[in-house]
Amino acid sequence: MKVGPRMGVYSERIHSKLTAAFQPTRLEVVDDSNSHRGHAGAHPDGSGETHFNVALESASFAGKGRVERQRLVHQVLADELKERVHALSLKLSAPGEP
Repeated sequence: MKVGPRMGVYSERIHSKLTAAFQPTRLEVVDDSNSHRGHAGAHPDGSGETHFNVALESASFAGKGRVERQRLVHQVLADELKERVHALSLKLSAPGEP
């Protein structure tokens, strides 16, 4: 499991919460905020931690559809989405899925 090259407070919070909630077999949290500098939702001071790409593989997702999986993740990260995170790109899978 890894946190992207830039490990900020929100990257660590996201990683920690997803690990606790889903016991993933694979988890990648990447802060992609620099790619969105100046776009809607970017933090005005340029400090990042507003746009994330998350790849998460967990047995918890077996038998669940895409929308249900996304809802589960959004519930776990509700505080982060309210506070600072503007965009969350999710790639969610169960073990053995492509």
